[in-house]
Amino acid sequence: MVRTVLTIAGSDPSGGAGIEADIKVITAHRQYAMSVITALTAQNTCGVSGVLETPASFVASQLSCVLSDIPPDAVKIGMTANAEIICAIGEKLRAYAVPRVVLDPLMISTSGRQLLAPDAVSTLRNELFPLATLVTPNIPEAETLVGRTLQNAADRERAAAEIEAKYGCAVLLKGGHAAEGADDLLCQNGKISWFCGTRIATKHTHGTGCTLSSAIACGLADGLPLTEAIRRAKQYLTGALAAGLVLGHGNGPLPHWYNITPVPFPDEK
Repeated sequence: MVRTVLTIAGSDPSGGAGIEADIKVITAHRQYAMSVITALTAQNTCGVSGVLETPASFVASQLSCVLSDIPPDAVKIGMTANAEIICAIGEKLRAYAVPRVVLDPLMISTSGRQLLAPDAVSTLRNELFPLATLVTPNIPEAETLVGRTLQNAADRERAAAEIEAKYGCAVLLKGGHAAEGADDLLCQNGKISWFCGTRIATKHTHGTGCTLSSAIACGLADGLPLTEAIRRAKQYLTGALAAGLVLGHGNGPLPHWYNITPVPFPDEK
């Protein structure tokens, strides 16, 4: 049986993040990818230079078309852009009772570009967090969500527990912005679990958050428990970083296909 995963996110024309990265990740996990585009961006490995938001009514139309025809086994949500789009997403997820939602609360790009209108942060929290199986903020995003600086591991544990208790969703607080290490922490049902990782020495990290959240959604679509879906997704991301793709003049993308074994065409045998 083919598993289906829907990504709701913005488009990255350079292919390293957003919808394009998500589709590659889902395909690498041998699942069927569907997409709803919330925004077009003008960006590359050096940064984001422009954003054109999709009308919320058209986001709703895309969602209705997909959800009424091919129900997804899991959904990944990335860039949501504004409050109207967030509300449209929430309405459709509730109407179609979509299971297994992974929400990557994209607020600011790696290059510092605002990806979510500041007045929409509260809408994101109130509208989509309660619908999420898992929310995956990085440290700066978690600081925005709790309204304070997170200086150490204990601060991060308290923040994750606070977010989970308030909104009822499991929280994976990513450690990529920490001074050292690559350790992420999960707060689920009030319990803290750490996922330790090795920091790969590379600047080519464009789309790592999109990649991780999509890979987790793929694991959930396969029916894995949340902790196992996270463990496998983190392993997949580490492998992609270690594969060492070098493209572009800035923070380059990942080789999302690194774990796929090529199958020869008939005339190549």
